Amino acid sequence: MEWTRGRILGRGSTATVCAATRHNSNEILAVKSSELHRSEFLQREAEILSSLSSPYVIGYRGSETKRELNGVVTYNLLMEYAPYGTLTDAAAKNGGGLEEAMIVKYTREMLRGLEYIHSRGVAHCDVKGSNVVVGEKGEAKIVDFGCAKRVDPEVESEPVVGTPAFMAPEVARGEKQGRESDIWAVGCTVIEMATGSPPWTEASSGESSVSVLYRVGYSGEAPELPCLLTEEAKDFLEKCFKREAKERWTATQLLNHPFLITKPNTEPVSGLVSSSPTSVIDQTFWTSGGEEEETEELQEDSRNLDRLNLWACHSERIGRLRCVGGLDGSRLDMEGGGWITVRVSCEGTMIGGSHEENILEVGGTVN
Repeated sequence: MEWTRGRILGRGSTATVCAATRHNSNEILAVKSSELHRSEFLQREAEILSSLSSPYVIGYRGSETKRELNGVVTYNLLMEYAPYGTLTDAAAKNGGGLEEAMIVKYTREMLRGLEYIHSRGVAHCDVKGSNVVVGEKGEAKIVDFGCAKRVDPEVESEPVVGTPAFMAPEVARGEKQGRESDIWAVGCTVIEMATGSPPWTEASSGESSVSVLYRVGYSGEAPELPCLLTEEAKDFLEKCFKREAKERWTATQLLNHPFLITKPNTEPVSGLVSSSPTSVIDQTFWTSGGEEEETEELQEDSRNLDRLNLWACHSERIGRLRCVGGLDGSRLDMEGGGWITVRVSCEGTMIGGSHEENILEVGGTVN
């Protein structure tokens, strides 16, 4: 396949992601490249991605070894280009969190992707908002299989990897990593979509990263559930956050949870637009909606109560406005976000975005 490299979308310690144009076609690609002698993880990612085909997994377009103009030999993984960024970006653009209708939509699509991946004997091992992109038709697609592994059969003595804030307890302890660990990370990603930050953020601000990792693995605690979510959403998260891996629901079971069942008049009608206020001068912050003229005192009292309820509902979101943009440095998996790099094991790449993140490897092996 002939293609021309375009602008850089993301860069890491061993790989770079660029946009590219395919010759004799209008197709835009995302190309992840690494010097050949440093491309072990990228080649493994290509091997796994080439075996997958789902509307909810980034599309594989090929791989090749190529000598660049500067004489450097590179290994290139060619993929579908997702033009609308990641779920992390979507949350930041909507005042630090998505409205629940959009969370339901993206979670459903993410789980459909995981249901398919798991059925193929693969665990992703690094599910998070920055590894789920929004495709051309607005659908969520799972990307970055650099940490993915075959789990049927389970590989002995393979180290566990991932991003600390999204690790399941058994992963944080260095014991094992598989489909169940992905489900825990789905719950963490729902919290990230709802609040704009990954779980454990508040705890990490006053503790070392090693202490937080220990807390995930040994404290017996689960991430705090955002108060903005409905009871159905909280129940869904509780199914994801079972401390015992075998007790967590599977992707198939979660897809049938009431939280993800489409209800009349609740399907989102537009891409990333939220009806929640994004600043204190937003008109929706002060009014409960409706332009009808009030003629009775009872109606006026009811509307006043609605305004008070609206204030309570959005108080948490308003408190997060200061985090929009830099997110208060709370991205625990981001370089410079407070985590101590033990060993860089592989890379998480944002396809169609603007950054690349380091992934930590935790000591221990798969039993």
